[in-house]
Amino acid sequence: MTEQELSVKDKQEVSTQESTRPGRTFVPDVDIYETPDGMHLWADMPGVDEKSLHLQLADGVLTIEGQVDVHEYENIAPVYTEYNVGNYLRRFTLSNDIDADKIAAHVTNGVLHLELPKAERAKPRRINISAG
Repeated sequence: MTEQELSVKDKQEVSTQESTRPGRTFVPDVDIYETPDGMHLWADMPGVDEKSLHLQLADGVLTIEGQVDVHEYENIAPVYTEYNVGNYLRRFTLSNDIDADKIAAHVTNGVLHLELPKAERAKPRRINISAG
């Protein structure tokens, strides 16, 4: 068995200023998996609930925004912290193979799960062969 080293990944801050929201904005970490029927995306956004989550699909670009109430953390003086409090923003360009009308979203304990089903034309299918 080989030994794997664990390393801490720094939280990425959005490089461009977002002037409409107070506080810092971070890029949420995501996992994306593909199945024959579609894709699944999980985004980690601690502190974000369904009321503070905004999803938008426009011109093939899926925008995920999560807001954290930073006022809860104003008078706290942490001794040590690895968690930076802030909002979340991430954008993905979706292919035409995704059925935009059937996208579903669920959030549980700060983890957003998006179901991105493939359009029927994009699903693998068996082609029948006839003898000629």
